[in-house]
Amino acid sequence: NWMNDPNGMIQWGGAMHLFYQYNPHGAFHGTIHWGHASSTDLVHWRDHPVALIPQPDGADADGCWSGCAVDDGGTPTFLYTGVQPQTVCVATSADGLETWQQLPGNPVIAAPPPEIAAHSGHDFRDPYVWREEDAWWMVIGARREGSGGLTLLYRSPDLRQWEFVRVLLAGDEAASPHFYEGAMWECPNLLDFGARRALILSIQDAQNHLHHAAYFAGPYREHTFTPDGGGVLAHGGSFYAPQATRLADGRILLFGWLREQRPLDACMAAGWNGAMSLPLIVSMTAAGGVRLDPAAELATLRGPAWTVSDLAVAPHGTQALPVRGDALEIDVEFAENAAAEYGLAVRCSPDGSEQTRIVVRPGRGELAVQRVGELDAGTPAETRAPLAVPAGKRVRLRVFVDASVLEIFANDDCYMAVRLYPRRADSLGVTLFAGDAPVDVARFTAWPLASIW
Repeated sequence: NWMNDPNGMIQWGGAMHLFYQYNPHGAFHGTIHWGHASSTDLVHWRDHPVALIPQPDGADADGCWSGCAVDDGGTPTFLYTGVQPQTVCVATSADGLETWQQLPGNPVIAAPPPEIAAHSGHDFRDPYVWREEDAWWMVIGARREGSGGLTLLYRSPDLRQWEFVRVLLAGDEAASPHFYEGAMWECPNLLDFGARRALILSIQDAQNHLHHAAYFAGPYREHTFTPDGGGVLAHGGSFYAPQATRLADGRILLFGWLREQRPLDACMAAGWNGAMSLPLIVSMTAAGGVRLDPAAELATLRGPAWTVSDLAVAPHGTQALPVRGDALEIDVEFAENAAAEYGLAVRCSPDGSEQTRIVVRPGRGELAVQRVGELDAGTPAETRAPLAVPAGKRVRLRVFVDASVLEIFANDDCYMAVRLYPRRADSLGVTLFAGDAPVDVARFTAWPLASIW
């Protein structure tokens, strides 16, 4: 089946509930419902019945697209995108989130203001709602044709009657830096870090290609947002449409949709399409940027550790390690090295003809993932991300391998997610490698990971 955006994240009844875009009829986008899973520890999950089903005569007849969940005085409430056209709809549950009833009066917002609707190309979706100052507030994605993406701000006393407040932020398709680009800004999340807030967006271009998740950060006063920084939230070309929520312990939890990086016919043959990222914790750095880290709860999946320290790899050499598997967590720290490139390979076949290489290029300020010998048509051979490696600084990689998913956290300031599709069942090895100079590995630890089901 098909899975895309995470939706409706909410803590309820001692569990985290994660809803998501879901097509029960096949491994392709169409007839979107809301799937439902829950977890008491953010790690082990169980499935629930489908939560939202398009109503043939309703405002969501063509699909229940992305939205959020809130606690409205003890009533769990969805605000989501009904299509077609794109509108804001409401649904509630009276039985602990198991079944949901669409509001008979849907939609609660039929269109953006006329001056925006006239140039929006009918793009108006993905409400994200929070409670503040005795009112409900919403950000929602839109666009201005020929100009760029928009994030709109609304206010409501009751989740039913909504007042447009202002354009919170407007993009420019031709702007620099490049994360301002894009014809449409999808899936806005406005996250509160006290004196500063972060607006997370997903960037779509004029050809409806999905690009990346980005963020803007800055002061938020009197419901006016003045960003003074920003950047790409996740690199690699797979991660998109994240949603975040604040947990009872104060942490901000985020999931993203991991898109496939293989052709649709390969997905159809496999019978599934799309996955969720690891549970990620969002924080703001001292410099005012946004950082993603794997949730600490993931450590409960670890099996026995294998560790080595002070390991040297000769120039142009490789070092196979006694670690194997397609579900691994790896934590490796490279000492300062003179090599132009070095790194770690996972999902390696015994003869090395098939492997996925994680390459550090300090001189170029770059982290790359190379797929060797396992490429489908349309799967990129190499994917790159910026990685600053100042002189004298070590490079630490935290790597999570989960079958076709590879998630990398580099030096605490770069997150990268890619997909890999080994053809060989014995592509399970792990190898260190060096480029044109010797490489010293200060420490290396790997754990096999248990199933989340």
